[in-house]
Amino acid sequence: MSNILVTGGAGFIGSNLVHELIKQGEKVVVIDDLSQGKLENLHKKAKFYKLKVEDTGIFQIVKQEKIDYIFHLAAQIDVRKSFSNPILDAKSNIIGTINILQAAKEAGVRKFIFASSGGVIYGDTNKQATEEVETKPSSPYGISKLVGEKYLELYGKEYGIKYTIIRYANVYGQRQNPDGEAGVVAIFTKQMLNNKQCTIYGFGKMIRDYVYVKDAVDATILAMNKGENEIFNIGTGRPTSVNELFSIMKEITKYSITPLYKPKRRGELDRSILDCRKAEKLLKWKPRVTLEEGIRQTINWFKNYKNI
Repeated sequence: MSNILVTGGAGFIGSNLVHELIKQGEKVVVIDDLSQGKLENLHKKAKFYKLKVEDTGIFQIVKQEKIDYIFHLAAQIDVRKSFSNPILDAKSNIIGTINILQAAKEAGVRKFIFASSGGVIYGDTNKQATEEVETKPSSPYGISKLVGEKYLELYGKEYGIKYTIIRYANVYGQRQNPDGEAGVVAIFTKQMLNNKQCTIYGFGKMIRDYVYVKDAVDATILAMNKGENEIFNIGTGRPTSVNELFSIMKEITKYSITPLYKPKRRGELDRSILDCRKAEKLLKWKPRVTLEEGIRQTINWFKNYKNI
């Protein structure tokens, strides 16, 4: 059994990660400021600290809990908000990451797994982006994630911190926030189940790589013992337009309302697809859940969710 810290462990991907780690017999500590995460997402066996990632109290927690591994998922993830409040974005995603790294360095943590974003870090991709292509983030959020990666690489080189960087595609699934600006699957699900009109930005032509949260979590956990000091794309490589996604969800939910089409919003990409062959080779990971099955499981979960 290892002592594991998950920042953002009450959030979407973080809470799914915590549940799986505890299922596998690990001891998990969660840090979350609940700005986006929810208490109801917390696993009852996880030890919880309500704290911002830039808070210096993290140093004591990492030492006191004798943390072996850190999964750093806490972040400001809204592209639009990163434009309207870039200082908040930088505090959470850059200063917060440095703070956690300093705590890891001082406590001698065994490994640091960092959640980055393949969905924004490459910019528009004409073909599947490998980890080696030039990064071209087009939002403060994307830049802040790239800066976090660079700090991690520096700490690895200067202080010997072992790390793995996970660049997620567009992750969807249970516990995703249906009321935020991001997470189109959750947003569409809520509107469809409540028989309300959906808004489709970019006229539905934007292309994304959607990966189911359980597949993303599996890859993240594999990084505990594999892929040292490497960067991995975690997606499916399948290009799916928002219109195609809407059509799949419409059929599953028997939704019949015509959507409202609008232009794409500031910072949104036309096309983002990831090449995940490196993860297949080094992490021995492949996505198992098809988009159709993942959407079906997500909708079924939300049907039973009391606050939808």
